[in-house]
Amino acid sequence: MQPILEVNLSDGTSRAIDFPKQWEIQFLGGASLGARFLYAELTAQLEPLSENSPLLFIVGPLSGTAGPAVGRFVVCGKSPATRLWAESNCGGFWGTELRKAGFDGLLLRGKAPSPVYLVIDDDQVRIADARKMWGMDTYSTQEMVLGEIGEKGFRVAVIGPAGERGIPYSLILTDHGRVAGRTGLGAVMGSKNLKAIAVRGSKSIPLSLPQQYQTVRAESNRNLRLDNQSLVLRELGTAAAADYFDYLGLMPKRYYHQSKFDGVAMVSGAYFAENLLRGVSACHACVIACGRVVQYGHSPKKKGPEYETIVGFGPNLLISDAIAITELGEMCDRLGLDSISTSNTIGLAFYLFEKGVLKPADTDGLELKWGDSQVVEELIQKIAKQEGFGEQLAWGSKRLAEYYHVADEAVQVNGLEVAYHDPRGASGMALVYATSPIGASHNQSDYFFVEIGQVESGIGLEVYPRLIGGEKARNVSLHQDWRTVFNSLVMCIFANVPPEEIVQLVNTACGTQFDLSDLLKIGERSWNLKRAINLRLGYDSKGEKMPRAFQVPYEDGQGELEHYVVPFDEMRRAYYRVRNWDLESGKPTQKKLQELELEWLVPDLWRSKE
Repeated sequence: MQPILEVNLSDGTSRAIDFPKQWEIQFLGGASLGARFLYAELTAQLEPLSENSPLLFIVGPLSGTAGPAVGRFVVCGKSPATRLWAESNCGGFWGTELRKAGFDGLLLRGKAPSPVYLVIDDDQVRIADARKMWGMDTYSTQEMVLGEIGEKGFRVAVIGPAGERGIPYSLILTDHGRVAGRTGLGAVMGSKNLKAIAVRGSKSIPLSLPQQYQTVRAESNRNLRLDNQSLVLRELGTAAAADYFDYLGLMPKRYYHQSKFDGVAMVSGAYFAENLLRGVSACHACVIACGRVVQYGHSPKKKGPEYETIVGFGPNLLISDAIAITELGEMCDRLGLDSISTSNTIGLAFYLFEKGVLKPADTDGLELKWGDSQVVEELIQKIAKQEGFGEQLAWGSKRLAEYYHVADEAVQVNGLEVAYHDPRGASGMALVYATSPIGASHNQSDYFFVEIGQVESGIGLEVYPRLIGGEKARNVSLHQDWRTVFNSLVMCIFANVPPEEIVQLVNTACGTQFDLSDLLKIGERSWNLKRAINLRLGYDSKGEKMPRAFQVPYEDGQGELEHYVVPFDEMRRAYYRVRNWDLESGKPTQKKLQELELEWLVPDLWRSKE
C-alpha cells in the first residue's frame, strides 16, 4: 500500500503515515482497513462534530486500476446521526486521483480557524481560503474551486450548506453527483471548517504483477460489459427493477404503510429511459455506466435520480411526477443532504400529519398532503436552513418521532433511516437492517437481489423463499461478509464479477496467494471488528429490533402479503448462532474473536471470562 496523508487543519501541518503490513493482509483496504486504523480513536466519549473527531478517506487495492467497477473510495469516522461506526461508499474519479497522487488515504484532523479548502497536487499539499464559498451549493463550489486553481485534472469533493450547519444526514459530493451519502460524514467535514478537497495525481498506481493484472482486468471488464445485469443497469439505471420490486411488495409507499400505488409506472426506470433520458454517465473506467443524464423542457442536462431517490420522493410520498422527483433529488445534492434520510424524515412528518400528531401550527402553517411536491420542496429548503419546522426535520426521523412522543413510528434502525427495500417483501432485509454496523443501510448487503434470484453459489449461498425466517440466517451472514470484501477492495456492488475472478484480481494486484475462503474470512473478520467498535461505542443489542411499521402487515396487503409479518426474533436468534455471537449481549464470543485473529479485542469486549 501507499501511505496515508494526514492533514491537521488546526495548524496546517501534514505528514505521510504507513500502515502496518499485517493490517493490509488482514483487512485489504477500504472501510475494513479504515475500521482497524480508527479503532483506538473511536470512543463513546468522542463527539462526532468535535475537532478531535477523525475523518478518513480511504481507497482499496483495486481502486483506480481500471478494473471492473473499482473507481471508488470510502469515507469513515463516527456518525453524528447514530454515534456509531460510520462509513459511506462513493464513486466518481476522486479516489483514483488520490491514488495517483501517491496516497491510499487521507486522514483529516483538527479544525481550521476559518473556512478552507484543501489542495493535493501529487506531493504538494496546501490549504486555501474558502470563506467566500461558505454557504454555496455543492456544484457551484466545485466550479469555484476549479476556477481558483486554474489548472486541469483536479477532482473535487465538497459539502453543501447542510454539512456546514452540521445536519446529521449531510453528504459529501464529488464529480457528476456521486455522493458519500449515508451516516452524515458531510457534517463531520463541515465541523472542521473544510468546504472542499481538490486532488490531482500524475503517478502510476502500484500493482504487484502488472502484466498479469492487466490480463485479468481486461477479460473481467469484457465479461462485465456483456453481463445481463450490467446491460439492464446501462439501459434503465438503478431503478431498472422498480416494477418488479413493486410487484413483490419490496417497494414501500406512503411511508412504509402501503404496498400499492397507481403512480409507480410513471416513475420506473423504464419511464425515465423512454421520456427523460439523454445519456449515461460512468465512474472511473466503469463499463456498466449506470448513471443517468436527463433533460426536460428547456432545462440543461442534469443528473438523473437513482432508485432510492426515486422511491423516496416518489411512492414514499405518493408523488408520481418524474420531473418533480428529479428536481427534489438534485436539490438534496446541491444542498448536501442525503436523499434517503431526507425523504424518509419528510415521509414521517407527512404520516404524523395524517394521523393528527402534527398540526399546521407545528409545520409553519404548511398542509402536509400526500403527493404535494411543492410542499416537499419547501421542507427541504427549511431543513437546509434549519428554519422553523425545518430545524426539527433536520434532527432526522428518530429524534423527530421522539420529540412528538411517538418514537415507534420512525422507520429507522439505530438512528439511520431505512432504505427503500421493505423486508415484508423480502425478509432477509430485516436482518440486514438490524445488524448493519452503520444502521439501516442496504449497501452493507443488498440481500434483496439474492431474494429475487441473484444467488452466487460460489460463495456458498443457497436459494430460499423470500418470506421465510431463521433458515436464511446463514445466507444473510455470508452475503454480508462478501459485500464487506467489496467494501474493502473497493468494488461497486453492481459489479457482477465471479468470485474466483475477484480472487485473481486481488492476487495479481497485491502479490498475495489468497483463495476464496481467505477473502470470505477477511470479510467476516472486518464485520466482527465493526461490531466490536459499536459495542465499544455503547451499542446495546437489546435495541436491535424492527421498526413498528415492519411489525405489522401492509395496510393494503394482498395475497401473501395480506397478513405477513417478518419473523424477526426467530431470525435474529438464528443469526446470532450462525455468527457465534453471545445470545444475551450480542458480542462476538472469545472463541470467534480468536478464530478471526481478533484476540486483541477480548479485553475490551470481555473483561471477565464468558
